[in-house]
Amino acid sequence: MRKKLEKPLTNEAGEVRELTRADIRRFRPPADVLPADLVTVLPKRKPGERGPQKAPTKEQVTLRLDHDVLEHFKATGAGWQTRINRTLRDAIKGG
Repeated sequence: MRKKLEKPLTNEAGEVRELTRADIRRFRPPADVLPADLVTVLPKRKPGERGPQKAPTKEQVTLRLDHDVLEHFKATGAGWQTRINRTLRDAIKGG
């Protein structure tokens, strides 16, 4: 039986094409393809587990706000949650 020809992962310009499920099934574990000294320094995390925070972390909370307050901040575009945080911080500093 002939082996099916596989499409290259990159084009002539070196751009990576979108991966298919068949591509992903062909992937091998890092220990099978990387030098042993590199494998030993790779982070030992489970899939989806985040690494350590570089800056102090914020705490996730549920906060109920009036509709008009929420719409005001959302209308300012991306980063509205950061702006709410800054406004609250200014309020506790008396500014």
